[in-house]
Amino acid sequence: MDTRLSYHQSLVELQSDLLTMGRQVEAQIQSAIESLSDLDAKKARETIENDDQIDDMMLKIEERCLRLIALQQPMASDLRIIGTASKIAVDLERIADHAVDIAKITKHLSGERLIRPLVVIPQMAEIALEMLRESLLAYMEQNVNRAASLAERDDEVDRLYGSLMQDMIGLMSVDMSQNRQLFHLIMVAQFLERVADHTTNIGEGVIYMVTGKRKDLNV
Repeated sequence: MDTRLSYHQSLVELQSDLLTMGRQVEAQIQSAIESLSDLDAKKARETIENDDQIDDMMLKIEERCLRLIALQQPMASDLRIIGTASKIAVDLERIADHAVDIAKITKHLSGERLIRPLVVIPQMAEIALEMLRESLLAYMEQNVNRAASLAERDDEVDRLYGSLMQDMIGLMSVDMSQNRQLFHLIMVAQFLERVADHTTNIGEGVIYMVTGKRKDLNV
């Protein structure tokens, strides 16, 4: 096979690997939130066990990136594409870690009843997952505008987080016996806020990949 053709095929495979990893990470977050909403310890354990697959995917992508750099010696623009892919894989792995964090909280709360049905936390999760899908599309399309739009969605997550914090702190002052569960739910919201931050990291990587310039979306 022609060396250049082989190189482009490797880039296509790299993008495919990233999308596969992204879909798996998305499923992990959804599973973790469902486990929490239902206080389903079995689903929480499955989420935690599936994390090894995500780690393996990240290593596979990093190895592919290193091979491309070592064997093809890409020019600056292609080097940014490859380097961004490697960084995206790291952010995806960290998002998956937060799914595990949430699942562990489900296990801690197993056997209890939620003080009230979850509303804001699933809303935060849905926006964060929409951001994840958008960030990966931005990478695939090399779309700077799509990447930059993640900042507005991140602001939505931040507003929801602030609202939840205010609500939870108010509840803590009413009934001290609820504080342990409320603290755990605050932690879940923090994890989701970090998930959104990781997606904006991906967006920043896309902008740098396309333009060669750094832009902070977390302002």
